[in-house]
Amino acid sequence: MLDIQHIEKVYQDFSLKDISFQVEDGDYFVILGPSGAGKTQILEILAGLILPDEGKIMLDEREITFRKIQKRPFGLVFQDLAIFPHLSVRDNIRYPLLSRRTGRKEMEELTATIAASAEISHLLERRPSSLSGGELQRVALARTLMRKPRYLLLDEPLASLDVSLRQGLRSLLKRLNSEGQTIIHVTHDYEEAMVLAGKIAVLDQGRIIQSGPADHVFHHPESEFMARFTGVKNYFPAKLYREQERQYGELANGQLIRLNTTEPEGNGFVLVRGEDIFVTLEKLPTSATNQFSGTITAINPSPFGFEVLVDTGTLFYVNITRESLQTLALRTGKEVLISFKASNARFVRV
Repeated sequence: MLDIQHIEKVYQDFSLKDISFQVEDGDYFVILGPSGAGKTQILEILAGLILPDEGKIMLDEREITFRKIQKRPFGLVFQDLAIFPHLSVRDNIRYPLLSRRTGRKEMEELTATIAASAEISHLLERRPSSLSGGELQRVALARTLMRKPRYLLLDEPLASLDVSLRQGLRSLLKRLNSEGQTIIHVTHDYEEAMVLAGKIAVLDQGRIIQSGPADHVFHHPESEFMARFTGVKNYFPAKLYREQERQYGELANGQLIRLNTTEPEGNGFVLVRGEDIFVTLEKLPTSATNQFSGTITAINPSPFGFEVLVDTGTLFYVNITRESLQTLALRTGKEVLISFKASNARFVRV
């Protein structure tokens, strides 16, 4: 287990303060926060590029805070990728082994295995200048995996990619994690964190303000910053399919949500903002194509007014005003209808 204990680091105009979290083998751990929060600096401290002013990095109950970079069990994929432009993809991937006196046969076998895992076997003879952003990201990932790191550190790996390329790389990262690779991934994108994270730490101005299992953190924000930053609580694993010219997300319980999306069929998440859901007491003529009956299970104050939890077989978080709460006389246990437009339901592929 990796145990980060009370790390602090003072920079000229910024500081990390009391950074503590634990990463178990097999975790997909996401550090989420806005730009400038200190996410990249945490990765650099883990990798040994920067030493902390205070605190400890413990690995299996042994301190590695001051261990040399080469002796640490981390592989860092930089945001700028640092691909060597004068080398082929094959030679870029092999580069970490050149100083290890690895036999030629072993090197070729490992290169082929890692390239296949990163789905870039067909690119091995190409030069970086001929590759897309997504392909370059996979090359950088494959090169880091050649070191067989116990912990793969990713610095905003999807930030520069368009929507279609992000989906492919997300799928690759999920697969690597399912095969046993422990991943620590920093991002400013809460949708990215929703789709990938098993555990999460939310960082703001150099401090971790909330951490834990991803579902708990997203569904139970402990501050106004968290509520506003994460934004969406209604995100459900779903399978996208098409029927004639309509698109549906089928949830795990069989419930169908109508969507307007150009995404290809497959697995992913349906996302609906709480402010895009309407609560009524009876069915009304509406252009909203998603209408479900349910029971109110809780009503909580929120930065937006009130948050109403409605159990329709799926638990929806609905944001309403105080005026609506009073006009509809909403209370726990009351039967209501919720509705939202297909255009307000987004689908994110995994």
